[in-house]
Amino acid sequence: MDWLDLRVADDPHPRRFSSEASLRAYLLKVERLSPDAVMDLLAHGELSPPAVRREYRVDRLAPAPRTP
Repeated sequence: MDWLDLRVADDPHPRRFSSEASLRAYLLKVERLSPDAVMDLLAHGELSPPAVRREYRVDRLAPAPRTP
């Protein structure tokens, strides 16, 4: 499973999501971003003012390799 880390402004602790759907729901409901801003963030990986009031960055984390 690929995880998505959301970093908001200067907060050193990322919020981790298991899917784009759960991240999208969080951004719309909790962060109150517009649907267009959410699409831009997911497509480009970051958004900054003046498009949004705080800086947002999404990092995609690849799963760790499995050991036999």
